[in-house]
Amino acid sequence: MWLLAALLLLSSSPPSTAVQARKPNIVFILADDLGYGDIGPYGQRHILTPNLDRLAAEGTRFTQAYAGAAVCAPSRSVLMTGMHTGHTAVRANAGTIPLRADDVTVADVLKRAGYISGGFGKWGLGDAGSAGVPTRHGFREFFGYLHQIHAHTYYPEFLWLNEGKFPLPGNVNGARAEYSAELIAERSLRFIREHRDQPFFLYAAFTLPHGRFEVPDDEPYGSRDWPQPEKNFASMVTRLDGYVGRIMALLAELKLDRDTIVFFSSDNGGVSGEGHDVTRFRSNGPFRGEKATLYEGGIRVPMIVRWPGHVAENTTSEIPWAFWDFLPTAAALAGTRAPDGIDGISMLPAILGGKAVGREQSAREFFYWEHQTFDRQKSVLREAAMIQAVRMRDWKAVRPKQGAPLELYDLARDVGETSDVAAAHPDVVAKIEAYLKTARTPPRPHDTGSFEYKR
Repeated sequence: MWLLAALLLLSSSPPSTAVQARKPNIVFILADDLGYGDIGPYGQRHILTPNLDRLAAEGTRFTQAYAGAAVCAPSRSVLMTGMHTGHTAVRANAGTIPLRADDVTVADVLKRAGYISGGFGKWGLGDAGSAGVPTRHGFREFFGYLHQIHAHTYYPEFLWLNEGKFPLPGNVNGARAEYSAELIAERSLRFIREHRDQPFFLYAAFTLPHGRFEVPDDEPYGSRDWPQPEKNFASMVTRLDGYVGRIMALLAELKLDRDTIVFFSSDNGGVSGEGHDVTRFRSNGPFRGEKATLYEGGIRVPMIVRWPGHVAENTTSEIPWAFWDFLPTAAALAGTRAPDGIDGISMLPAILGGKAVGREQSAREFFYWEHQTFDRQKSVLREAAMIQAVRMRDWKAVRPKQGAPLELYDLARDVGETSDVAAAHPDVVAKIEAYLKTARTPPRPHDTGSFEYKR
């Protein structure tokens, strides 16, 4: 009955009456390069993820959730701004493109609603000295990596605390004493403890299992008959799962778990490299492609949402949504309004109602992605090499290179995108082509900065 009443309120009332009087804490845990199939709730059978298994059992598992992009920086830009890759500021893994000063982030929106926001882990949306650092976009505290290349190592000589360097003397000259993921987890937990008495937004953007497959020596797969990089990869996923468990245990210890909504997802699909093959653990599930492609394997990701007493337990939802929907969802949870002109819509009706679909979700017709690369010598996006994808209901269109005809797949019958049916459905192709003419705007010239990563 409570869920029905909440949905009725959401359909007829402004956001301020959409949720309970006490504003819920919001926790978004973001993995890095974790594939759809890398965890137990999405079919993984070899890598241990007991805490994520429990999170899914106590919440709703979305099976048609999408990252903001096929690689990390633009995906995070989409998550933070509520604008898809045709509109958001950061559209490539350039390392030199920051958020603009006038970009509004989730933390900015929540700050106006009385929240304290903390970001921990990988940022990737503005290097030191740029307009894009998190403390200039609503975050009270940040600890971790600003630059995505810096985040490739787990034993760096420093991390960033707000806008200053935080030295890690145990890692100087190649030593491996201070594991960054552990430090980031500890800071995340400390943030919860320090702000237990006020509404908070925790953005725990762990780097696991991305980059170099570096782990401490106390990992659980040493006896497996796998190549060492695969043991390390699996260990990193299980370690990530352990950090999720520690966050959930602390929320329970502080009696905050019923006042906290927790989201878990990944920034893009899994990827082969560093000795890891995505086929070994079926990292991307039944989907074609991987990171840096716009087939489902590159952009469909796990999404688990838990909020005891509000989100249905042990439920699976097939309602599609994407990272650009998180900002308006967080705004609705906080009882405030999202900025005008964004691409996302609030998914709160679907989150609270399990399989229920709100009016906005029913009316939405298109999802859009683009993937670009960056010419570091010229410091410009290679827009001529841009690839694009559109989802329209159960139709999925992919343009694998500029000037190429659209490929078309029916996801209801062909989730692996194996059969291009564009020739049989010219009307669908024509409708998507018409949408593509309006789907994006060119990036503003000053999107490209000149910031360089320095060790």
